[in-house]
Amino acid sequence: MGELVSDLEASSEELIETHISWVFLRGGEVFKVKKPVNFGFLNFSELSGRRLACLAEVQLNARLAPNVYIGVVPVTRGVAGLHTFGGSGEVVDHAVHMRRLPDAARADLRLEGGQLDGADLEALAGTLARFHAQAATSVEIAEYGGADAIARNVKENFEQARAVLRQLGSDSAEREVEERQLAFLREHADVIARRAATGRVRDGHGDLRLEHVYLVDGAEPVVIDCIEFNQRFRFADVCADVAFLSMDLAWHERPDLKERFLAAYARASQDYDMYAVVDFYESYRAYVRAKVTAFSLASRSLSFHERELLESHARRYLLLSLAAERPRLGSPQLIAVGGIIGTGKSSVAGAMGERLAVPVLSSDETRKALHGVAPMTKLSQAPWQAQYSPATSAAVYDEVLRRARVVLGSGRSLVIDASFRSQAHRAAARRLAVELGVAFRFVECRASEHIVRARLKLRSEGPSVSDGSLALFDEFVARYEPVTELGSAEHLRVDTGRPLAATLAELELAEVIPRSSS
Repeated sequence: MGELVSDLEASSEELIETHISWVFLRGGEVFKVKKPVNFGFLNFSELSGRRLACLAEVQLNARLAPNVYIGVVPVTRGVAGLHTFGGSGEVVDHAVHMRRLPDAARADLRLEGGQLDGADLEALAGTLARFHAQAATSVEIAEYGGADAIARNVKENFEQARAVLRQLGSDSAEREVEERQLAFLREHADVIARRAATGRVRDGHGDLRLEHVYLVDGAEPVVIDCIEFNQRFRFADVCADVAFLSMDLAWHERPDLKERFLAAYARASQDYDMYAVVDFYESYRAYVRAKVTAFSLASRSLSFHERELLESHARRYLLLSLAAERPRLGSPQLIAVGGIIGTGKSSVAGAMGERLAVPVLSSDETRKALHGVAPMTKLSQAPWQAQYSPATSAAVYDEVLRRARVVLGSGRSLVIDASFRSQAHRAAARRLAVELGVAFRFVECRASEHIVRARLKLRSEGPSVSDGSLALFDEFVARYEPVTELGSAEHLRVDTGRPLAATLAELELAEVIPRSSS
């Protein structure tokens, strides 16, 4: 293979080497050749196997990277013994042919340059939520997301990497990671089984890292390099995909962006139950990266500096794997944002979620999800009937609080966006906070009647998640129960008739949200 690589490198601008591939860059094109290696979890030792893997890579990556993967080309050796892509002569290997994407759009490089923000990650979260919703699932695929199947992958990781990671001086950390991951699988087998039974195990990406994400302004995010060589690493809980990228953000020391991304995905997918398993999957993914990084140390061509850097990265991934499953620091809080329809609750709740980097749970979105319709789909127009009957609304609040329990149980804070028009609804939210030992605040949004009526009229002229309308206003006001049961420490009224920035400034003064750094 030495002559093959040497010939192809000589005719390319740059060669990038990974533990399983050689990637040759030529102008606006990329050619990827798979190394003839056998790591157990992948086997590229035979030419036929490498060809099939190339074909699978092109097909599978078309899902999240349309128009990037062109096809598979032969690597040939001509009569003069020179190796080329797509030339005449003996076919000695195969390469994946791709269009080259701009480095400036690569998410990890954007992050390094301070150009990756929450809006980018929200767009990516939306893309991934749609991808996962459309990705294949079946009884067979779901089996890969069961606790026993995951345990096999986890144990394989430890067997393959235990010795080398302990040689790096991380014996106690490695042991604790192993104990914690296996204990989680034993203790949460029912949660994992429920996610598999409800369709959360899909044919996903499998290697969702920042360096595989490309963000071009005004275009749909593109994600390349999914796992093609072993379906059991791709058939997994959708949270295993999401957690790979959130782990990567944490590794790059941006926990704020990590939590913004998780919150955006939970909202886009209506999968708040993922918070029950996301910390485990982050730990699992970090250990996988520790293993892969440790495997790279086997290369004989590494310089002293390269080897030292890889060892440092392997240790860091291992420590991140350990930290992900330890109890979270800080005191979580449950913030309920309520008020009359049209008072701007959703805008305030959304802005608070961004500032705090926490999930926002909307009763409107929950209601639509329970009825199996898209967020912008209108439900019953009849006041207090059908999907808005008292019984249905009670079921919606029950589901909102059930989801809130999962999020708060992970050690994270949460904002709930709902009217909370009755004392019973507010009391239920407060009881949950007391039960879980977290702080509770009720932020009540208020605005003058003429402002609210104008907003509701404007809402009727376009799409909206909320079905609250001008026709409901008078009766809604009549049914709204004043907040008399909460003290000033838990109840804050804010004037939302002003610009949102003024409302947020008021919340800052009340120390409900941190001050803006901008």
